[in-house]
Amino acid sequence: MAALAAGCFLPLLAAVPALADEPSQPDRPAQGNTGLETDPGDPGDPEVKTVPAVIAVPAVITVPVAKPVPPAKPGPVAKPVPAAKPVPAVKTVPAVKGVKGVKGAHPGKIVPLRPGDRSEAVRQLQRRLHDGGFYFGQSHGIYDDQTRYAVWGFQKSRGMTPRSEVGQKTLAALNQSKGLRPLVPQGGADRVEISLSHQLLTVYRDNRPALVTHISTGAEVRYCEKGHCGNAVTPVGDFHVERKAPGWTQSRLGSMFNSSYFVGGIAMHGSTEVPLRPASHGCVRVPLSTSVRLYNMVKVGEPVYVRGQI
Repeated sequence: MAALAAGCFLPLLAAVPALADEPSQPDRPAQGNTGLETDPGDPGDPEVKTVPAVIAVPAVITVPVAKPVPPAKPGPVAKPVPAAKPVPAVKTVPAVKGVKGVKGAHPGKIVPLRPGDRSEAVRQLQRRLHDGGFYFGQSHGIYDDQTRYAVWGFQKSRGMTPRSEVGQKTLAALNQSKGLRPLVPQGGADRVEISLSHQLLTVYRDNRPALVTHISTGAEVRYCEKGHCGNAVTPVGDFHVERKAPGWTQSRLGSMFNSSYFVGGIAMHGSTEVPLRPASHGCVRVPLSTSVRLYNMVKVGEPVYVRGQI
């Protein structure tokens, strides 16, 4: 009983509060405790809740102060671009005196003129040939057959080999007044001279050449055409204009234009074909445009002198 009594009184003793003369000591939390105590009580008691420990806030991280960025080093100063050199002006090749505008691709070089060309240079050439008494067509700037015949006549009058191309030599010769010597200096102030050797006809007025033209005389061969046979010869000698026939006329051997007969059936007349070689039956063929001027200049009775040989 004593033991039982002792066991029964232990709780009562433990539950006796401290005396009032003993100051109460506040509970201190255990080392490492959060400061809150919980009664474990009965694990199955739903009223007992465990308070989670407070998570310690980490210390604030100090952001390092940014270092000042050093100023950029100045780069190399760009060198000024040198100014472009001025382009020299294109030199203009001087034109041959009297024939302006005939220029070459290189200084001093002349661009040749050829049949079929159309240009101001051809027009100026035609005017120069007209002024010299070689060309009597229109100055239209087209290098046609009549211009070619005039070029041949001019070249032959200067002792040059006739060529259709007009180059520096021909253009330079245009500025020279020297030509072939007269065949018959004492033949009269107004006369016609025909050179078989040069295939050239010259009309003189007051002893000066007023018309000079390329011609084609007798081929000096035997022929038989349309029932007529003969020798294709232009006779040499002193003659005079006997009669004239204007416009186109038809003979036994072909058509003739603006004919001036000086011996029998032999005449000076215009033709569409005046080659560089003697090719007629005996007449003196003249370019069509020139034959108009020739017909108007030469009168009946005017002396005609035929010299040379082919």
